[in-house]
Amino acid sequence: MDEVATKIIEILKKHMKEPRDDISLQTALTDLKIESLDLAMIVFDIEDTFGIEIPYNANEDVEDFKTVGSVVDRVKSLMAEGPAAAKA
Repeated sequence: MDEVATKIIEILKKHMKEPRDDISLQTALTDLKIESLDLAMIVFDIEDTFGIEIPYNANEDVEDFKTVGSVVDRVKSLMAEGPAAAKA
């Protein structure tokens, strides 16, 4: 697992009510029992950690947030676009 994935899993664990040690890239976010307020805090934490802004539209971006791996992929793509593109 690379550094981005490791940091995202650490962020998830920090905000979970019952942190688990078996989180992988294939783990569905729904399996982590993360409440909506916690999810918002996770998004803010990821944005701060990686210096990006995550645009989110629940109707369009739901596929980007199905699994831990899909979150990692989305963060990596936003990092590759650079800070200006991420805020657009």
